[in-house]
Amino acid sequence: MNKYELLTILPATLDDAARDAVVDKYVKLIEANKGTMTTINKWGLKKFAYPINYKNEGYYVLLEFEATADVPNTVEQLMRIDESIVRSLCLKK
Repeated sequence: MNKYELLTILPATLDDAARDAVVDKYVKLIEANKGTMTTINKWGLKKFAYPINYKNEGYYVLLEFEATADVPNTVEQLMRIDESIVRSLCLKK
């Protein structure tokens, strides 16, 4: 099992319930692939250094988890096509 950090940016226009639903969706995906969540840090709204898709701020969430090497690829593929994710980055610790 490897340790990973997954930083995601959600649109600022989502309400709290929608944000929690998106985060829970990916937490359940990681756990369904036999990964274990270590921490979930919600950083809140932050301004971007430059506009992304004509938006100037987003809601940042950092997920730390342990999983096998194929899980981050699966999660990143689904995040790329998900319209409720502005950007995401998964790094091995």
